[in-house]
Amino acid sequence: MSSLRARIEQFATRRIWRSIAWLERRMAATSPIGDKPFFPDDTFAWASVLEANWRDIRQELDQLLVHRDELPNFQDISLAQRSLTQDDQWKTYFFAGYGIDFETNRERCPRTIELLKNAEGMSTAFFSILGPGKRLPEHRGPYKGVLRYHLALKIPEPADACGIKVGGETAHWQEGRSMVFDDTYPHEAWNETEEDRVVLFMDIVRPLKFPYSVLNDWALKYIASTPFIRDAKDKHAAWEKQFEAMRRDTDRAGTR
Repeated sequence: MSSLRARIEQFATRRIWRSIAWLERRMAATSPIGDKPFFPDDTFAWASVLEANWRDIRQELDQLLVHRDELPNFQDISLAQRSLTQDDQWKTYFFAGYGIDFETNRERCPRTIELLKNAEGMSTAFFSILGPGKRLPEHRGPYKGVLRYHLALKIPEPADACGIKVGGETAHWQEGRSMVFDDTYPHEAWNETEEDRVVLFMDIVRPLKFPYSVLNDWALKYIASTPFIRDAKDKHAAWEKQFEAMRRDTDRAGTR
């Protein structure tokens, strides 16, 4: 019986992913904003609120960067990133991911969380820290049902030494400014400076016409239920517990 159940589950999973692939192919024609590598900075109306208050977010980021080396490497949270990075030069600090809120992390950055409440359609949010000399090779994002949003928080000089190429088009971050792109186009990123480059990294639900918008919501909920996402949640929870213990030990040592 267990063998039969496993075969049924495998069949159902394959059918679901085929349906998601079909939905992806329909998105270019059913999205009111079209389909291209980069979108205007003001694609999302709420982005202006983040830009107007970016220094508040940067202040909380700077407090975290005191513990930069203890922040998790992306591949230690998401095993899928191991094809892109295997060193300690792509750090993350997660606030939310596919319906999961990382409460302790959020408590350390209350102003950032307050501002993120304006980001309608957000499915993922974290600080993405690209270390000195780090390059991410060309790759494709996992699902076209979201758009990638960056708010540039720390861009070292010279600014043109940090960049991203999406679908053959190159762009450079500017502190306090938004960047919106479709990460399912082949893309790569680099930081050829001697300091960290940091952006507030978000995935935003792609605007789609009905009924594709409903199908997209369903697909995102399914993706959130997969072992890939659950495993990342468990790994992050383990890091969070370890990081909090380290901070308590540091605080106690400082009061002696």
